[in-house]
Amino acid sequence: MADQFPQRRMRRLRRTPALRRMVAETRLSPDDLIAPLFVREGIAEPHPIASLPGVVQHTVESLTKEARRLAGLGVPAVVLFGVPATKDPVGSQAWAPEGIVQVALRELRQEVGDDLVLIADLCLDEYTDHGHCGVLDDRGRVDNDATLERYQQVAVAQARAGADLVAPSGMMDGQVGAIRSALDQDGFDQTAILAYAAKYASALYGPFREAVDVTIAGGGDRKGYQQDPRNGREALIEVALDEAEGADVVMVKPALAYLDVIAAVRRRTDLPLAAYHVSGEYAMVKAAASLGWIDGAAVGLEHVTAIKRAGADLILTYLAGELAELLNT
Repeated sequence: MADQFPQRRMRRLRRTPALRRMVAETRLSPDDLIAPLFVREGIAEPHPIASLPGVVQHTVESLTKEARRLAGLGVPAVVLFGVPATKDPVGSQAWAPEGIVQVALRELRQEVGDDLVLIADLCLDEYTDHGHCGVLDDRGRVDNDATLERYQQVAVAQARAGADLVAPSGMMDGQVGAIRSALDQDGFDQTAILAYAAKYASALYGPFREAVDVTIAGGGDRKGYQQDPRNGREALIEVALDEAEGADVVMVKPALAYLDVIAAVRRRTDLPLAAYHVSGEYAMVKAAASLGWIDGAAVGLEHVTAIKRAGADLILTYLAGELAELLNT
């Protein structure tokens, strides 16, 4: 029977855990992970998010505690999303000196110093009463260029509060260039930009919108400025534009449904490449695990490994703490 097989037997190097570890093509560590964290103004204790089991809206105090825990696990960075007590048509709390993210950034910087990279999501949807990622014109449409002026204000406020990177996620044309210009003019030339370069109008963001208390007015959507899920080549143009405008890191969002895009972007750029394992991707794992249908930890690890295998250097995931604990064992 053995004579019927070729000399090459692929199972030889799969025989033991040590052999499999030795020849592994993709290696995942806590260094690859970035933890998204939510901080809410005006609450006395953390609020669980029903559609994101294990994730909460933090107080500034609990946020600081969680950041210290993540740093201790070897997670190098967190990205902050704010939930303000009040909203208005232009999202003014996004750049207010006492806005919740600015308050949290100052507190975190004081507590963790440079032990943790602090990234601030830069958008307006959490802060506007209409739920869009920019200011609206008199016809109710997102005004791209007027929004860029607001993004510049937000970027400077976040940098002043201590952000190492600002992360524009609104998919406005020219956002990276406008932000880079504003940061440089205000003396924040060392503040980096993580650009949501290829962000799709995905159906996988539902739990996130619960986490930041965002509802788009009138049942609207963001298809007019986020990418069409049917388009892949378009993402390469978006990434090239952001790179030319001065992005330091580029990102694809979501991750699992867009592994082909991650791989294509990896082939086209030498910049660090991030990918966002988004709320819906996380929630599906947790829901199936809660019913005993899957091993949640094993599937989560497989998901994130696949994202890295596709070419991502950095992975934003709500599993960051859980996976760091697993990887450290």
